Amino acid sequence: MNLNINTYRRWFVAALAGLALSAGAQTLEVVKVGSTPGVTSDAVQALVAEGKRNGLDIRVVEFTDWTLPNEAVNNRDIDLNFFQHQAFLNNVIKERGYKLELIGLGLLQNIGLYSNRIQSLGAIPNKAKVAIANDPVNQGRGLLLLQRAGLIQLRHGTDPGARVDDVVSNPKQLQFFEIEGPQLIHSLPDVDLAVVWPSYFVNAGKKDQAGKALLYSGVADSFYAMGFAARSDRASEPKLRKFVELFQHSPEVRRVIADRFDGNANLYTLPWQN
Repeated sequence: MNLNINTYRRWFVAALAGLALSAGAQTLEVVKVGSTPGVTSDAVQALVAEGKRNGLDIRVVEFTDWTLPNEAVNNRDIDLNFFQHQAFLNNVIKERGYKLELIGLGLLQNIGLYSNRIQSLGAIPNKAKVAIANDPVNQGRGLLLLQRAGLIQLRHGTDPGARVDDVVSNPKQLQFFEIEGPQLIHSLPDVDLAVVWPSYFVNAGKKDQAGKALLYSGVADSFYAMGFAARSDRASEPKLRKFVELFQHSPEVRRVIADRFDGNANLYTLPWQN
């Protein structure tokens, strides 16, 4: 008889524990964050366990282009996205009329001028093939890097938003190929130079190549820092603000970002600290 009572008590305690766990799981608030494969996606994924300890069920949704993440936020299919800087978002808002805004910054990474064939800027040949992003904002940033390298001169100097048509001096007669941003890394076997984000080398399993650019952009310009974009009517939503705060204070997020850049602090900075 005592055995049966003890068995019942153990069952009852286990059932209560199960109910408690179930209730706890139900209190988690889901936060869906869209990103592109690479360091941004990995950084969000690194926050999943910590998020659960703090009441958030963080779910990463990966996209392979730069159009759908904003469409998904606008349509409420996801809560946030993390792949773009303010300059890019400004252009998207202008073109599509979205009411989106950055509610926090997450990462500022350099862009670099990379080559599989050329070892120095001085060795760039005449009529070299150069791959640059096809979207207006990142194309402008890439052209500014080429201008900084002394390879071209732009009509409006250092103003952002330059396009290929704004190249007014091209002594080496560089040939430009406009390519979707995430595909730039794949263009390297077919071109002489490409303006690429270091994180794409990391994602392709070529972490060491991220530190071998012929030239890097600056790291202090927060205008090009990638942030978390939300619908403007949700910008103050507590769970979204909580997510950003956890991200910016997470040691695991910092560890993963540092690892993805091979510990090379010259390739990125944490912009919310500036």
